[in-house]
Amino acid sequence: MKELTKSYYRIREVSEILGEPASTLRYWESVFPQLRVKRNEKGTRYYTPENIAMLRQIRYLLCDRGLKIEAAAEQMRVSADSVAAKQRAIERLQNVREVLVGLRDALHRFR
Repeated sequence: MKELTKSYYRIREVSEILGEPASTLRYWESVFPQLRVKRNEKGTRYYTPENIAMLRQIRYLLCDRGLKIEAAAEQMRVSADSVAAKQRAIERLQNVREVLVGLRDALHRFR
């Protein structure tokens, strides 16, 4: 998971961070009302780290859990805190797995 160091990110950057097309991010914006992205007078979107965290939660519900868009929207509306906690736990476990796989591979190269 890439560490977010800036205050605002453009949609292209967020698309690269999440691995989702910009069109998908724009669609999610229209379906999930709690996802409020700042825009300038030209309409350029500026995502905060909090927006990106919410997009990760939405991606977790849709891609990892396999929920349909309506069910994911309901989950975000009813229990966004528990979704966030589960999503963060899974992300941490994936990071731990990456480290362990890296260590295993290093040990195999050492032999």
